[in-house]
Amino acid sequence: MNGNGRVLVLAEANFEGSMIRSRNRLSRGFALGVAAFLLASSAGAQGTSQGMWTKAADMTAERTEVGVASVNGKIYVLGGGLPGVESAALAQEFDPASGSWRDLAPIPKATSHAGVAAMNGKVYVAGGFTANVHKNPIDLFAEYDVASNQWRTLSPLSSPRGSVGLVAAAGKLHVIGGRGADGKTVATHEVYDPKTGKWAMEAPLPVARDHLGIIAVNDQIYIIGGRTNATVDNVGLTDVYDPSTDKWRSLAQMPTARSSGAITYYRGLIVYHGGECKDATKCMTFD
Repeated sequence: MNGNGRVLVLAEANFEGSMIRSRNRLSRGFALGVAAFLLASSAGAQGTSQGMWTKAADMTAERTEVGVASVNGKIYVLGGGLPGVESAALAQEFDPASGSWRDLAPIPKATSHAGVAAMNGKVYVAGGFTANVHKNPIDLFAEYDVASNQWRTLSPLSSPRGSVGLVAAAGKLHVIGGRGADGKTVATHEVYDPKTGKWAMEAPLPVARDHLGIIAVNDQIYIIGGRTNATVDNVGLTDVYDPSTDKWRSLAQMPTARSSGAITYYRGLIVYHGGECKDATKCMTFD
């Protein structure tokens, strides 16, 4: 049984067949039909129910353009802009179980619009900007050890970039896209191997962009949306990369072009939340 009423359809087919084959099976077929209808209706009602938003503890400071990762059930919020500060080294941990925030050892360099990802109990930060708007990118690549609350600066990116995509897949860290010092978006795709501490260049992103959505599912890397230039130059492109073949392929586009949203994997679905711009003339974001 599922929520689309398939059981009901099958039961009704059996019911109609029983009428043709034998009148004395009519009551049995009718009972099956009614039972299936009730079950399907119940499943349908559950399938259309919506989740609820609840308010968690506020952050200790107002922040924009942060990087976020999750390790062992805790949420790590890194960098971003603060009131009067264009980029920050602030690193914080939120524990959903206790509903509390705590400050961590600061990032080696202040950054905003950085790529952030987690792998093997470590949190990694790549690139970012140090000034508004999308100015002064850095080549930072650093590793945070959750257990020891310590940072380690690793070999830098091949070039300073902000608004990059960073994701862990097949035991390596992929830094994709972003915006360089000249203000132009790039298709750069470089991969860091924690075992060797070395970088390697791999197949570039089919369309250069920054502020992109990035996620790995079963070691396949999905790049969704992003922007090719200004805030209003958004795309709905979806590209997937296979590390085993070093090849990209294009998939169905999002119904709406967006950038700078949040992306996650939930119950077999890749879900893209929010983003810019719903109305370019009013600079409205999606809810």
